[in-house]
Amino acid sequence: MPGQRWVKVPIGPHSPQWTTVRTERTVLAVVHNLTAATRLLDLLPLVADDPRVQVVFTCPGSSPFSGRTEEWLHEREMAVIPWSQAIQVEFDLAISASYGGDLRDLLAPLVVVPHGMGYNKYSPGNRKSEIGNRKSVFGLSSRWLLSDGELIPSLIVLSHEEQLTRLAAAVPEAAERALVAGDPCFDRLLAGLPLRPSYRATLGVTDTQRLVLVCSTWGPDSLYGNDPQLIRRLLEALPLDDYRIVVALHPAVWDAHSRWQLHRWLAECTRAGAVVLPPEEGWRAATIAADLVIGDHSSLSFYAAALGRPVLLATAPAHAVDPDSAVGRFLATAPPLAADLRAAVDQAIATHDPATAAEVTSLATSAPGESAPLLRKAFYQLLALPEPSAPARLAAPPLPPAAPEPVAAQLVQVRLDLPKATVTRHPAELLRQQSVMPPGAHLAADTTEPYRAWLDLAEVVLHTHTPVTAAWVAATLAALPSCQVAAGPLDASSWLAGTRDGRLFRYLADGLTGRLAASVLRVAGDLPPELTIEVGGRTVQATRK
Repeated sequence: MPGQRWVKVPIGPHSPQWTTVRTERTVLAVVHNLTAATRLLDLLPLVADDPRVQVVFTCPGSSPFSGRTEEWLHEREMAVIPWSQAIQVEFDLAISASYGGDLRDLLAPLVVVPHGMGYNKYSPGNRKSEIGNRKSVFGLSSRWLLSDGELIPSLIVLSHEEQLTRLAAAVPEAAERALVAGDPCFDRLLAGLPLRPSYRATLGVTDTQRLVLVCSTWGPDSLYGNDPQLIRRLLEALPLDDYRIVVALHPAVWDAHSRWQLHRWLAECTRAGAVVLPPEEGWRAATIAADLVIGDHSSLSFYAAALGRPVLLATAPAHAVDPDSAVGRFLATAPPLAADLRAAVDQAIATHDPATAAEVTSLATSAPGESAPLLRKAFYQLLALPEPSAPARLAAPPLPPAAPEPVAAQLVQVRLDLPKATVTRHPAELLRQQSVMPPGAHLAADTTEPYRAWLDLAEVVLHTHTPVTAAWVAATLAALPSCQVAAGPLDASSWLAGTRDGRLFRYLADGLTGRLAASVLRVAGDLPPELTIEVGGRTVQATRK
C-alpha cells in the first residue's frame, strides 16, 4: 500500500542532506477523510505559501470514510507520511479538521478546526455527555476533547461565539483553549460572490434559467438517503429550458458507496440534464450560483441560507443535531419542500426574503471575512515565527469542474400561434421508468442518443455534430419509420430540415433555434417565412431561405 513505508524526505533526521530548501518549521496536516481534506486546503495556504514552512500530510485511518484519502493526497502530489511515522516525529504544528484516531499521540501543538459549518451534529451513537443528560455534540464534548482527563487540542477553533457558549457548558476547561476565528469556508464563499455570473455560465445556466441546487449530507436521514428519487422527480417537474438542476452530495456518500456506484445511480439524471458535481469541489461555486437550494441538515444548506439564497428542506431530522446549534435552529425555521415541486420552487424563489432568516444565519460566523488574518496570526504564534508581511487572504472558489451533458432525447410540447410558437422541453430519459407521454408532446432525439429505442420512436431526429445534406435527410427518414422530420445544420448559421413527404426547408438559425424549429415543423407541418419561438423565457427567431 502507498505510504506504509517511512519517508526520508522532506522530514526526518537525514532529510537536510537531501532537501533543497532549508525550511525553518514543519507543519503536519492530519487528514481524516476527503471532507476534512477539502476544509484543510481552505486554510493551509496561510502557512504553506511561506518558504520557511514545509507542510506534510498524514491520514490516521480512523474515519470509516478514509478508504481513498491517502491515495487522493498522493494524486495531488502532496508529501504524505504514514500515521505510524507521524506519531513518532516532532512537528512544530499539527492541524486537523476532525477528531478521531490517536490525536493525543502527536508530538506537536495541535489545532483543530471544524470540517463543517461549526459543530452541530450529535456524536455517532448519540451517547449522553458526562454533564447532565444531554447528548454529546461532535467536537464539543469530552469524548472528543479529553484523553485521561487531559485536553488533546492546544487550540480549538470555533466559527461563532455561540459555539464557545456550548463548549464552555459541556467541557469548561476547554473554553480557555478556544479561539473564535470565523469560518474560512464561508469567507471563500463571500469572496466568490462577484464571480456568480461566471459560475452560472460554467454550469450551463442561461440568462433566463433558474439554477436549483440539490444538496445532501450523508446517512439514512439525509436528503439522498431518505429519498434518492427526488432528483429524478425534479427533472420530471422542471422544464429543461427554464431550470438547471445541479447535484452536490457529501463526500462521505461517495466514499461509502464508491464513485462508480454513485455515477451509475445518477446516470439517468445526468443524461436528463442534471449536473452532478464531484465531491472535492464545485459545491461552493454552485451555492453562489444557485437561485434555490433544496437540502437537509447539511452545512451546505446553512451556508446557502447565510448567503441569502432560499432553501427548502426535503428532510429535517431534528434528532440528529443539537437544537441549540446554528443548524438545529435553522431546521426549526426553514420551510419544507412541498409535494408540488414546480410550484414549491417557483414560490420559494418569488417570495424569499433573506431578512426573515437573518437571526439564525448570522450564526455562520462571528468574524465574516476575517478568518484568514485571525487564523494566520494564531498559527504563526504557535510556530514562533513572525507572520509574512503580505495580507492574509483566502481565494474565491474556482470555477466548477463539471458542466451539463447535452440532453440527446427530449419530449417537446409545441403550442402554435403562427408565426409564433411556444416550446416546452423535458428530458425523455425519464420515460424509461414512467411511460406516460406529456400531453401533446413528441419525441426529438439526437443521433448521439445511445438508447436505440429513442431513435426508433423519435418523430424528430437531429444530427448536430457535422453538416447535413439532402441525402442524409432522405436516408434517415427511410431508416427510421417513426421519424417525421430529420434536421441538422448546413453550416454555422443555417439549418436543413426534411419531412416524410419529401419537402425540404432551409432556414437561418443557430443550434438551439434549429432544434426548436424542427419541432415546430413537426407540429405545424410547415414553417412560416419568419418564425418566432418562445422558450424558457427567451425569444428566438428562424428565417426561411
